[in-house]
Amino acid sequence: MNTLVEFFVGTLFLVFRGGKKYYAWMASLALVAAVGMGAWVYQLQHGLIITGMRDPVSWGLYIGNFTFLVGVAAAAVLLVIPAYIYKWGPIKEIVLLGELLAVAAICMCLMFVTFDLGHPERFWHLIPGLGILNFPISMLAWDVVVLNVYLAINLCVPVYILYSAYQDREPNHTILWPLILFSIPAAVSIHTVTAFLYNGFPSRPFWNASILAPRFIASAFCSGPSFIIIAFQLIRRNTAIKIQDRAIFKLAEIVAYAMGINLFLLIAELFKEYYGGTVHLAPMQYLFEGLHGHNDLVPFIWTAQVFNLSAFLVFLIPKLRENFITLNVACVLVFIGVWIEKGMGLIVPGFVPSPLGEVWSYNVTMPEVLISAGIWAIGLMIYTLLLKVAIPIEVGEFRQIKDRLRGLSGSRG
Repeated sequence: MNTLVEFFVGTLFLVFRGGKKYYAWMASLALVAAVGMGAWVYQLQHGLIITGMRDPVSWGLYIGNFTFLVGVAAAAVLLVIPAYIYKWGPIKEIVLLGELLAVAAICMCLMFVTFDLGHPERFWHLIPGLGILNFPISMLAWDVVVLNVYLAINLCVPVYILYSAYQDREPNHTILWPLILFSIPAAVSIHTVTAFLYNGFPSRPFWNASILAPRFIASAFCSGPSFIIIAFQLIRRNTAIKIQDRAIFKLAEIVAYAMGINLFLLIAELFKEYYGGTVHLAPMQYLFEGLHGHNDLVPFIWTAQVFNLSAFLVFLIPKLRENFITLNVACVLVFIGVWIEKGMGLIVPGFVPSPLGEVWSYNVTMPEVLISAGIWAIGLMIYTLLLKVAIPIEVGEFRQIKDRLRGLSGSRG
């Protein structure tokens, strides 16, 4: 018990230790988060009427961010497989950082869903044993289960490895390996079940396509690694951890394959809708060319496709994806492109036109933007704090903290 207490005290010591850049970064995130929470209080006081969502389009920016971030969280499996299954050294050294990103992403997912509720205080109805989860009939219940299970796995594995390092011993693989192996199908399941949430609406032809789940997985393996590539460069520039170029370039190669599959599946879906030319083409028309004069999303979706295609060409050419300037530009393009495609480009067209043939233009309001920015800031704060604990393991600073704490306790005795 004393060792466990020392461990958590040591992690707190690491969290509050940093330079001017660290405190400036955390202060800026805290400011954005505070503004976002203030906007959420305003939303609680006046209701969801302050958002652009209405009965015809009842999901918007919040659920769009939720869907996108589930993909970012699922991308951690791209580090787990080469690190633990194939034992590839350059990635095994940094796989912990990817698992912690999954933790931060899932936390943001849960916040976006909670903030989208009209009565967030009733979230306890989704807790098994307390509320009526309606499991296994409800797909929403499945999503709640897989997200929380995946969050628990990605918390348990790093914490166990951290605690083992604190005790100067190797992790017990009898405990670690089952969790690692289970995390692989769990990562795939969280985005598959999220796709099934949309796919299970027969009355929404835009979502009711069997190709939706593979598209979700493919796009997740584009956006997640793109964020990881940029994050890892920032981490190695501002910390003592060593991240090899080979690990970054391998992730870029994976993005090339995943984006190729993502674009192919999109083309297959476009062909099916436009060649058939049925009444179910209307949502796709609304998205790509406008419908009855409503073309709010048209410039955004075409921008996303240009970004995705341009980035795909960069990732496809080895000389370009191994040049950090072009690589980083491509990562930004992929991140924005997939965010548009899986955000507004997925959510709104599913509701348009309504069963009565009406077209409702959903326009994002300022409170939605501020709340969303606040949640992203909280997620980045979570990831930063987790890194402040995890990175010292890789560079050996955690043992120094351990010796210092024991020295202090010894002097007091």
